[in-house]
Amino acid sequence: MSKEFRELVKKIGSGSHTGEDLTREEAAAATRMMLEQVATPAQIGAFMIAHRIKRPTGEELAGMLDAYAELGPKLPPSSRHEYPVTVLGIPYDGRSRTAPISPLTALILTAANVPVILHGGDRLPTKYGVPLVEIWQGLGVDWTHNSLEQTQSVFETTGLGFVYLPRHFPQAQRIFTYRDEIGKRPPLATMELIWCPYAGDVRLIAGYVHPPTENMFQTAIALRGTPRYLTSIKGLEGSCDLPRDRTAIIGIVKPDAPFERLLLAHGDYGFSNINPALEPTETLVKQIESVLQGEPSELMQSALWNGGFYLWHCGVTPDMNSGIAEAKTLLNSGHAAKKLQEIRAAVASHQAVMSY
Repeated sequence: MSKEFRELVKKIGSGSHTGEDLTREEAAAATRMMLEQVATPAQIGAFMIAHRIKRPTGEELAGMLDAYAELGPKLPPSSRHEYPVTVLGIPYDGRSRTAPISPLTALILTAANVPVILHGGDRLPTKYGVPLVEIWQGLGVDWTHNSLEQTQSVFETTGLGFVYLPRHFPQAQRIFTYRDEIGKRPPLATMELIWCPYAGDVRLIAGYVHPPTENMFQTAIALRGTPRYLTSIKGLEGSCDLPRDRTAIIGIVKPDAPFERLLLAHGDYGFSNINPALEPTETLVKQIESVLQGEPSELMQSALWNGGFYLWHCGVTPDMNSGIAEAKTLLNSGHAAKKLQEIRAAVASHQAVMSY
């Protein structure tokens, strides 16, 4: 048993009258002790549920990020790309109601020379929804076997990288056992949305559900040192996917600039209010492939809606309308499909070397 960790559990778990928030240094120490299994299972479970009940602060999230930066993987900076790297922070426990758009968004962006980094694992608690890695496997891209160095090589050559927790950050992967046992997402699940496994200049984009989360993001990022900028999307199931059944709410924090609130209404750009429903993974993969062939569908509409915004947001196009037009061109011309083939070949080549 860790006596130091016990004191941290007592501090956050003493109730509304005597409980206290952790300092940034204490939050970093607690996260480090959980990742390194210095704390006992009972202590880790107690900390997670007590911290969830108390609710985290931005300062505590900054401390957690400090520990992840110290112990976790990072792809090294690359000078080969035209635009800053876009890191998408998406809930690790996947999707259960709506179709994920981010694989198509990533292909549209990388086809436009905007590098993208994703991170996550397999089906994870508490939702056990469809994870991104499973969709990529269906598309013929298996990120699960590559070392971090091989992932970096794929990223350098194609512009897309995927940090896969079970292989690249096993300390964090082990924590999911406790999440399953307590049946609730701990504040670590919030922190992961703004974790950046890249050491260079980034556009950090995080999904969220509850409005207070956005304020915590801003505080944590400011304490950590603002990246190129932080964008928070109140997206589908807490992801970075813009919804079509309501106005998209977007917050943008740039260095040395005031907070910017952007509202995008789908109807203003000719889109319906339908979010494509989640289908079985095999069906979803076929739908994604049909979009890459330029075939019209509701998923195509969501791909254009999201692709248009991100192309504009990342500086490829000057406005939303031209972003949508460019996304349509990249899909209908086959450029995004060609990018998928390029990524597939790059990942497979490393696996062939490993097998040899």
